[in-house]
Amino acid sequence: MARAQAANTDTATRTLDVAERLVQTRGFNGFSYADIAAELGVTKASLHYHFASKTELGRALIERYAERFRERLGQIDAGGAAPPAKLAAYADIYASVLRDRRMCLCGMLAAEYETLPEPIREAILRFFDESETWLADVLEQGEADGSLRLQGSARDEGRAIVSGLEGALLVARPYADVDRFETAAASLLKRLAAA
Repeated sequence: MARAQAANTDTATRTLDVAERLVQTRGFNGFSYADIAAELGVTKASLHYHFASKTELGRALIERYAERFRERLGQIDAGGAAPPAKLAAYADIYASVLRDRRMCLCGMLAAEYETLPEPIREAILRFFDESETWLADVLEQGEADGSLRLQGSARDEGRAIVSGLEGALLVARPYADVDRFETAAASLLKRLAAA
């Protein structure tokens, strides 16, 4: 019994791993259960056992991705770095995705937003809202301690950072150039540095 549960969990995890890579490289509409089944050497029916629909799979992907992202933000907070260093560490999360020749999962999904089912759309918005909230908190810390100079509200600046980093990923991708992304990210964050 325990062995069967472990195999089921392993299949679900492997399914999410493959699907995540496919979304980050092809987009949500660029793969099917047949692609995942072929790569894992399982039947499509076994995938449907774990994720009854592609919508359920998509929602599970975003939830897992968002949870890992939250954990990384928690690690950044726990490190006790100054706000500018926290922002740099945040940007490095995006750079690490590009180093793996992928895109941010939710950024890739956002490009297909109009074609996606409502539960996936809602999950994408939650991911971006959480990122913007975390950034706004860091920006407020930086404004309070004098290490950052905001040109607008912390919320607006957080939105600008998310938008700028997602855009920088998108443009750097066809060049396969992490340095291009890192230069854009550094420029985006430099404008917030206190004089």
